[in-house]
Amino acid sequence: MKEFKMYADIVYQDSLQDFMESERIDGNDFILTNEFLYHEFVSPLAPPCGALFIEAYGKGEPTTDMVDAIRKDLPAGIRRLIAIGGGSVIDIAKMLSLHVPSEKTEDLFLGQQAPTRIYEVYALPTTCGTGSEVTNACAVELTSLHTKRGLNSPLMFPAKSVLIPALIEGLPYRFFATSSIDALIHAAESFLSPNASPVSELFSKEAMRLIISGYRYILQNGTDKWADRASDFISASNFAGLAFCSAGCAAVHALSYPLGGGYHIPHGEANQLVFAATFRKYKEKQPVGKLNALEALWGEWLGVPAEEALEAAFTLFDQVQARRPLREYGIPQDALSGFAEGVLAGQTRLLNNNYVPLTIADMIDIYQAVY
Repeated sequence: MKEFKMYADIVYQDSLQDFMESERIDGNDFILTNEFLYHEFVSPLAPPCGALFIEAYGKGEPTTDMVDAIRKDLPAGIRRLIAIGGGSVIDIAKMLSLHVPSEKTEDLFLGQQAPTRIYEVYALPTTCGTGSEVTNACAVELTSLHTKRGLNSPLMFPAKSVLIPALIEGLPYRFFATSSIDALIHAAESFLSPNASPVSELFSKEAMRLIISGYRYILQNGTDKWADRASDFISASNFAGLAFCSAGCAAVHALSYPLGGGYHIPHGEANQLVFAATFRKYKEKQPVGKLNALEALWGEWLGVPAEEALEAAFTLFDQVQARRPLREYGIPQDALSGFAEGVLAGQTRLLNNNYVPLTIADMIDIYQAVY
């Protein structure tokens, strides 16, 4: 059986002020965001509710210790948690919306206690990558295990997804590039997933088309012009989120988790590091299959023959955002086999969505190819 899940209301607004007025934000609501976003977008509106800034609790990708500390500082009586930010902010809001008796976030991921939902989350993305505003998934570094884990729960669907292109137009180019490549990977992995349905494929294809078209526009007009396509990129991220929420992500995300958890490489950047090598391994192991449909689409959009599409696409992606080898992040080569073993042991949820099964040797090959 294949199914398509979509639970969030998706709303397009012209401005944050329009959102706050239409939703009648009041003192029973609470904002979770970054300090710089608050001062740029929220503070001028003099909101009638409180707020917390996630960077006050730690730097980089979120950890379960950070989430626990934020949880302790949330006031009682919250009706809606308004998450304004990138994937980290929205994922933290999702985790905070769930309660376990121990009040330890790690217990959500280790499956030791059944959660209940205590807040509604309204998600306002300020990047164009994670699609977290429409998914029932989140990811965090488990502090005790020093590794990143993902979690899916029907309780974590945001009640409302609010898309405001103006919130992403001021993104520094690097953050735009790493977040948008993340959305592209969501779309590509969900398209190839054995769980893809005709509906999820529609969203996967449109997300990829918008992003590749936007990338070509950037290369023709300059990196400072990417915000001309802000509406397309935020929609593409949303579409990709809808696609992978049902069809799932796969080996690219699984292989990136040791890089993000152990070496604090930002999520989209970590995904891009292993993206091309993973798809080349797919092509090597199963050259005839649904991958050919992806090649045909990419070839059509890039104006190249299907058999040249993968390499043309990966060249384009590297032109938009250059990659660095793993060794430049301080990763020792003898850690690669441990990464692969950890992925096989802890990321079955993602590996089950692979285009073709990968062995530990295959995964080591992928890491070696980008070392």
